[in-house]
Amino acid sequence: MPERPLVVVTDFISEPLDYERHILGDVAEVVALEATDESQLAEVIERASAIMVYHAISLSAKTIRSLKQCQLIVRCGVGYDNVDGQAAREMGIPLANVPDYGTEEVADSAIGMTLALTRGIHFMNNRLQREQGEWSYSQLSPLHRLRGKTFAIIGMGRIGTATALRARAIGFRVLFYDPSLPQGVDKALGIERANSLEELVQNAYVLSLHCPLTEQTRNIVDDKLLSTMPAGGYLVNTARGGLLNPQTVLNAIESGHLAGAGIDVLPIEPPEADNPLIAAWRNPSHPAYDRVIINPHSAFYCEQGLEEMRVKGSENCLRVLRGEDPVNVVN
Repeated sequence: MPERPLVVVTDFISEPLDYERHILGDVAEVVALEATDESQLAEVIERASAIMVYHAISLSAKTIRSLKQCQLIVRCGVGYDNVDGQAAREMGIPLANVPDYGTEEVADSAIGMTLALTRGIHFMNNRLQREQGEWSYSQLSPLHRLRGKTFAIIGMGRIGTATALRARAIGFRVLFYDPSLPQGVDKALGIERANSLEELVQNAYVLSLHCPLTEQTRNIVDDKLLSTMPAGGYLVNTARGGLLNPQTVLNAIESGHLAGAGIDVLPIEPPEADNPLIAAWRNPSHPAYDRVIINPHSAFYCEQGLEEMRVKGSENCLRVLRGEDPVNVVN
Protein backbone atom coordinates (compact mmCIF):
# COMPACT_ATOMS: atom_id res chain seq x y z
CA MET A 1 0.00 0.00 0.00
CA PRO A 2 1.27 3.53 -0.71
CA GLU A 3 2.38 5.53 2.30
CA ARG A 4 -0.30 7.87 3.65
CA PRO A 5 0.36 11.61 3.40
CA LEU A 6 1.78 13.23 6.52
CA VAL A 7 0.37 16.44 8.02
CA VAL A 8 2.67 18.02 10.61
CA VAL A 9 1.51 20.39 13.36
CA THR A 10 4.79 22.05 14.23
CA ASP A 11 4.16 23.87 17.51
CA PHE A 12 1.75 25.20 20.16
CA ILE A 13 -0.85 22.44 19.71
CA SER A 14 -0.21 19.08 21.33
CA GLU A 15 -2.02 15.76 21.65
CA PRO A 16 -4.84 14.91 21.53
CA LEU A 17 -5.28 16.14 17.97
CA ASP A 18 -9.02 15.50 17.99
CA TYR A 19 -10.03 18.30 15.62
CA GLU A 20 -7.23 17.65 13.16
CA ARG A 21 -7.77 13.88 13.03
CA HIS A 22 -11.53 14.23 12.76
CA ILE A 23 -11.00 16.17 9.53
CA LEU A 24 -7.82 14.61 8.16
CA GLY A 25 -7.70 11.15 9.70
CA ASP A 26 -9.24 9.34 6.73
CA VAL A 27 -6.67 10.66 4.27
CA ALA A 28 -3.50 11.43 6.23
CA GLU A 29 -1.39 10.73 9.25
CA VAL A 30 -1.33 13.72 11.62
CA VAL A 31 1.48 14.33 14.11
CA ALA A 32 2.25 17.13 16.56
CA LEU A 33 5.94 17.91 16.99
CA GLU A 34 5.42 20.37 19.88
CA ALA A 35 8.55 22.23 18.78
CA THR A 36 9.80 25.27 20.63
CA ASP A 37 12.62 25.87 18.15
CA GLU A 38 12.88 25.42 14.41
CA SER A 39 15.83 23.05 14.81
CA GLN A 40 13.51 20.45 16.35
CA LEU A 41 11.61 20.04 13.06
CA ALA A 42 14.38 18.34 11.09
CA GLU A 43 13.75 15.04 9.30
CA VAL A 44 10.07 14.64 10.19
CA ILE A 45 9.00 17.88 8.52
CA GLU A 46 10.88 16.98 5.34
CA ARG A 47 8.32 14.22 4.70
CA ALA A 48 5.29 16.44 5.28
CA SER A 49 2.63 16.81 2.60
CA ALA A 50 1.12 19.72 4.53
CA ILE A 51 2.28 21.77 7.51
CA MET A 52 0.29 23.64 10.14
CA VAL A 53 2.44 26.21 11.97
CA TYR A 54 1.41 28.43 14.85
CA HIS A 55 3.38 31.28 16.48
CA ALA A 56 5.86 29.60 18.84
CA ILE A 57 8.45 29.01 16.11
CA SER A 58 9.51 30.31 12.70
CA LEU A 59 9.89 28.54 9.36
CA SER A 60 12.99 29.95 7.67
CA ALA A 61 14.06 29.61 4.06
CA LYS A 62 16.48 26.84 5.07
CA THR A 63 13.71 24.69 6.52
CA ILE A 64 11.30 25.41 3.68
CA ARG A 65 13.91 24.47 1.07
CA SER A 66 14.32 21.08 2.77
CA LEU A 67 10.68 20.18 2.13
CA LYS A 68 10.49 17.36 -0.41
CA GLN A 69 6.74 16.95 -1.02
CA CYS A 70 4.92 19.73 0.81
CA GLN A 71 1.79 20.98 -0.94
CA LEU A 72 0.71 23.64 1.60
CA ILE A 73 1.90 25.56 4.65
CA VAL A 74 -0.92 26.90 6.80
CA ARG A 75 -0.06 29.60 9.31
CA CYS A 76 -2.82 28.93 11.83
CA GLY A 77 -3.46 32.55 12.70
CA VAL A 78 -3.82 35.93 11.04
CA GLY A 79 -0.22 37.13 10.88
CA TYR A 80 2.30 35.11 8.86
CA ASP A 81 5.55 36.99 9.39
CA ASN A 82 7.12 33.94 11.07
CA VAL A 83 7.08 32.00 7.78
CA ASP A 84 9.35 32.90 4.86
CA GLY A 85 6.64 33.32 2.24
CA GLN A 86 9.15 34.23 -0.48
CA ALA A 87 11.06 30.98 -0.01
CA ALA A 88 7.79 29.03 -0.05
CA ARG A 89 6.78 30.70 -3.30
CA GLU A 90 10.15 29.85 -4.85
CA MET A 91 9.53 26.22 -3.89
CA GLY A 92 6.03 26.33 -5.36
CA ILE A 93 4.41 25.89 -1.96
CA PRO A 94 1.34 28.00 -1.18
CA LEU A 95 1.35 29.77 2.20
CA ALA A 96 -2.11 30.35 3.64
CA ASN A 97 -3.36 31.90 6.86
CA VAL A 98 -6.59 31.72 8.88
CA PRO A 99 -7.66 35.36 8.69
CA ASP A 100 -11.01 35.28 10.47
CA TYR A 101 -10.76 33.01 13.49
CA GLY A 102 -10.16 35.58 16.27
CA THR A 103 -11.54 38.83 14.88
CA GLU A 104 -14.04 39.40 17.67
CA GLU A 105 -11.74 38.32 20.47
CA VAL A 106 -8.84 40.59 19.49
CA ALA A 107 -11.19 43.53 18.96
CA ASP A 108 -12.79 42.89 22.35
CA SER A 109 -9.35 42.72 23.95
CA ALA A 110 -8.25 46.00 22.36
CA ILE A 111 -11.36 47.73 23.67
CA GLY A 112 -11.03 46.02 27.03
CA MET A 113 -7.48 47.31 27.44
CA THR A 114 -8.60 50.74 26.28
CA LEU A 115 -11.34 50.99 28.90
CA ALA A 116 -9.17 49.57 31.67
CA LEU A 117 -6.60 52.28 30.94
CA THR A 118 -8.71 55.31 30.02
CA ARG A 119 -11.21 54.84 32.85
CA GLY A 120 -8.44 54.28 35.39
CA ILE A 121 -9.62 50.77 36.25
CA HIS A 122 -6.19 49.17 36.08
CA PHE A 123 -4.51 52.12 37.78
CA MET A 124 -6.86 52.24 40.77
CA ASN A 125 -6.97 48.48 41.25
CA ASN A 126 -3.17 48.31 41.42
CA ARG A 127 -2.85 51.30 43.73
CA LEU A 128 -5.51 50.26 46.21
CA GLN A 129 -4.47 46.62 46.21
CA ARG A 130 -1.07 47.58 47.59
CA GLU A 131 -2.55 50.30 49.84
CA GLN A 132 -1.04 53.14 47.86
CA GLY A 133 -2.72 56.52 48.27
CA GLU A 134 -6.20 57.44 49.44
CA TRP A 135 -9.34 55.34 48.95
CA SER A 136 -10.67 57.98 46.61
CA TYR A 137 -11.27 58.75 42.95
CA SER A 138 -9.00 61.76 43.41
CA GLN A 139 -5.97 59.58 42.66
CA LEU A 140 -7.22 59.51 39.07
CA SER A 141 -7.59 63.25 38.67
CA PRO A 142 -7.83 64.51 36.01
CA LEU A 143 -9.84 61.85 34.16
CA HIS A 144 -11.73 62.86 31.04
CA ARG A 145 -14.93 61.76 29.34
CA LEU A 146 -14.36 59.39 26.44
CA ARG A 147 -17.21 60.53 24.21
CA GLY A 148 -15.77 62.62 21.41
CA LYS A 149 -12.17 61.62 22.10
CA THR A 150 -10.24 60.29 19.10
CA PHE A 151 -9.65 56.57 18.86
CA ALA A 152 -6.94 56.25 16.18
CA ILE A 153 -6.38 52.98 14.34
CA ILE A 154 -3.41 51.90 12.23
CA GLY A 155 -4.66 49.17 9.90
CA MET A 156 -8.31 48.63 8.98
CA GLY A 157 -8.45 44.94 8.13
CA ARG A 158 -10.96 42.61 9.73
CA ILE A 159 -9.80 43.20 13.30
CA GLY A 160 -9.24 46.93 12.85
CA THR A 161 -12.76 47.26 11.46
CA ALA A 162 -14.30 45.24 14.30
CA THR A 163 -12.42 47.42 16.80
CA ALA A 164 -13.54 50.61 15.05
CA LEU A 165 -17.20 49.61 15.30
CA ARG A 166 -16.83 48.88 19.01
CA ALA A 167 -15.02 52.15 19.66
CA ARG A 168 -17.66 54.11 17.76
CA ALA A 169 -20.42 52.44 19.81
CA ILE A 170 -18.73 53.70 22.99
CA GLY A 171 -18.77 57.23 21.64
CA PHE A 172 -15.25 57.69 20.38
CA ARG A 173 -14.53 59.64 17.24
CA VAL A 174 -12.82 56.94 15.16
CA LEU A 175 -9.98 57.95 12.85
CA PHE A 176 -7.89 55.47 10.89
CA TYR A 177 -4.89 55.24 8.58
CA ASP A 178 -4.69 52.46 6.02
CA PRO A 179 -3.47 53.38 2.52
CA SER A 180 -4.55 49.98 1.14
CA LEU A 181 -8.21 50.48 2.02
CA PRO A 182 -10.45 51.57 -0.87
CA GLN A 183 -12.02 55.00 -0.78
CA GLY A 184 -15.53 55.06 0.64
CA VAL A 185 -15.13 52.36 3.28
CA ASP A 186 -14.84 55.10 5.88
CA LYS A 187 -18.22 56.49 4.83
CA ALA A 188 -19.84 53.06 4.94
CA LEU A 189 -18.58 52.52 8.50
CA GLY A 190 -19.28 56.04 9.73
CA ILE A 191 -15.67 56.74 10.63
CA GLU A 192 -12.94 59.09 9.34
CA ARG A 193 -9.81 58.55 7.28
CA ALA A 194 -6.48 60.24 8.04
CA ASN A 195 -4.45 61.24 5.00
CA SER A 196 -1.16 60.28 6.61
CA LEU A 197 0.23 58.39 9.56
CA GLU A 198 1.43 61.66 11.04
CA GLU A 199 -2.05 63.20 10.84
CA LEU A 200 -3.50 60.13 12.57
CA VAL A 201 -1.06 60.16 15.47
CA GLN A 202 -1.26 63.93 15.97
CA ASN A 203 -4.98 63.55 16.65
CA ALA A 204 -4.90 60.39 18.76
CA TYR A 205 -6.15 60.10 22.32
CA VAL A 206 -5.96 56.30 22.00
CA LEU A 207 -3.64 54.81 19.36
CA SER A 208 -4.56 51.19 18.58
CA LEU A 209 -2.40 49.03 16.30
CA HIS A 210 -4.04 46.54 13.94
CA CYS A 211 -1.69 46.21 10.96
CA PRO A 212 0.37 43.18 9.90
CA LEU A 213 4.11 43.04 10.50
CA THR A 214 5.98 43.68 7.25
CA GLU A 215 9.24 45.37 6.35
CA GLN A 216 7.21 48.57 5.91
CA THR A 217 5.47 48.36 9.29
CA ARG A 218 8.31 47.07 11.47
CA ASN A 219 8.82 49.65 14.25
CA ILE A 220 6.18 51.82 12.61
CA VAL A 221 5.62 53.49 15.98
CA ASP A 222 9.00 54.82 17.06
CA ASP A 223 10.06 57.51 19.53
CA LYS A 224 9.81 60.24 16.91
CA LEU A 225 6.29 59.35 15.80
CA LEU A 226 5.03 58.81 19.34
CA SER A 227 6.37 62.20 20.39
CA THR A 228 3.87 63.82 18.00
CA MET A 229 0.93 62.22 19.80
CA PRO A 230 -0.75 64.60 22.27
CA ALA A 231 0.56 64.15 25.81
CA GLY A 232 -1.63 62.14 28.15
CA GLY A 233 -2.83 59.63 25.56
CA TYR A 234 -2.85 55.84 25.47
CA LEU A 235 -1.27 53.18 23.26
CA VAL A 236 -2.74 49.70 22.66
CA ASN A 237 -1.03 46.95 20.64
CA THR A 238 -2.88 43.69 20.04
CA ALA A 239 -1.36 43.13 16.57
CA ARG A 240 2.36 42.26 16.34
CA GLY A 241 5.20 42.89 18.76
CA GLY A 242 7.55 44.08 16.05
CA LEU A 243 5.40 47.12 15.29
CA LEU A 244 7.17 48.98 18.10
CA ASN A 245 10.17 48.60 20.35
CA PRO A 246 9.28 48.00 24.04
CA GLN A 247 11.83 50.69 24.91
CA THR A 248 9.68 53.21 23.01
CA VAL A 249 6.75 52.43 25.30
CA LEU A 250 8.95 52.61 28.39
CA ASN A 251 10.45 55.96 27.36
CA ALA A 252 6.99 57.48 26.86
CA ILE A 253 5.69 56.15 30.18
CA GLU A 254 8.73 57.35 32.12
CA SER A 255 8.53 60.83 30.58
CA GLY A 256 4.79 61.01 31.28
CA HIS A 257 4.02 61.55 27.60
CA LEU A 258 1.88 58.41 27.61
CA ALA A 259 -0.69 58.05 30.39
CA GLY A 260 -0.85 54.32 29.80
CA ALA A 261 -0.24 51.41 27.44
CA GLY A 262 -1.85 48.04 26.81
CA ILE A 263 0.52 45.49 25.27
CA ASP A 264 -0.59 42.01 24.23
CA VAL A 265 2.36 41.24 21.95
CA LEU A 266 6.13 41.65 22.22
CA PRO A 267 8.95 41.27 19.67
CA ILE A 268 10.24 38.21 21.56
CA GLU A 269 7.82 35.94 23.39
CA PRO A 270 8.25 35.02 26.16
CA PRO A 271 10.27 38.21 26.76
CA GLU A 272 13.93 38.12 27.70
CA ALA A 273 14.71 38.37 31.41
CA ASP A 274 16.48 41.69 30.84
CA ASN A 275 13.66 43.34 28.87
CA PRO A 276 13.54 46.82 30.45
CA LEU A 277 9.79 47.27 29.93
CA ILE A 278 9.05 43.98 31.69
CA ALA A 279 11.36 44.92 34.57
CA ALA A 280 9.64 48.30 34.98
CA TRP A 281 6.15 46.76 34.73
CA ARG A 282 7.00 44.35 37.55
CA ASN A 283 8.45 47.09 39.78
CA PRO A 284 5.82 48.59 42.16
CA SER A 285 7.86 51.78 42.47
CA HIS A 286 7.94 52.40 38.71
CA PRO A 287 5.09 54.28 36.96
CA ALA A 288 4.77 51.41 34.46
CA TYR A 289 3.47 49.21 37.26
CA ASP A 290 0.21 51.15 37.40
CA ARG A 291 0.06 52.44 33.85
CA VAL A 292 0.99 49.46 31.66
CA ILE A 293 -1.02 46.30 31.03
CA ILE A 294 0.91 43.37 29.56
CA ASN A 295 -0.70 40.12 28.42
CA PRO A 296 1.03 36.99 27.03
CA HIS A 297 -0.17 37.17 23.40
CA SER A 298 -3.62 36.08 24.55
CA ALA A 299 -5.95 38.57 22.85
CA PHE A 300 -6.86 35.98 20.22
CA TYR A 301 -7.86 33.33 22.72
CA CYS A 302 -11.22 31.82 23.52
CA GLU A 303 -12.14 28.14 23.34
CA GLN A 304 -14.38 28.67 20.33
CA GLY A 305 -11.76 30.71 18.46
CA LEU A 306 -9.02 28.17 19.11
CA GLU A 307 -11.27 25.40 17.81
CA GLU A 308 -12.10 27.48 14.73
CA MET A 309 -8.42 28.08 14.02
CA ARG A 310 -7.59 24.38 14.21
CA VAL A 311 -10.60 23.30 12.17
CA LYS A 312 -10.09 25.84 9.38
CA GLY A 313 -6.38 25.08 9.17
CA SER A 314 -7.12 21.35 8.91
CA GLU A 315 -9.82 21.88 6.30
CA ASN A 316 -7.37 23.80 4.12
CA CYS A 317 -4.88 20.95 4.35
CA LEU A 318 -7.64 18.53 3.35
CA ARG A 319 -8.37 20.60 0.26
CA VAL A 320 -4.88 20.25 -1.15
CA LEU A 321 -4.62 16.57 -0.26
CA ARG A 322 -7.78 16.06 -2.30
CA GLY A 323 -6.28 17.94 -5.23
CA GLU A 324 -8.28 21.13 -4.68
CA ASP A 325 -6.97 24.70 -4.50
CA PRO A 326 -6.29 26.08 -1.00
CA VAL A 327 -8.01 29.21 0.26
CA ASN A 328 -6.56 32.33 1.93
CA VAL A 329 -3.21 32.05 0.13
CA VAL A 330 -1.00 35.00 1.09
CA ASN A 331 2.19 34.41 -0.95
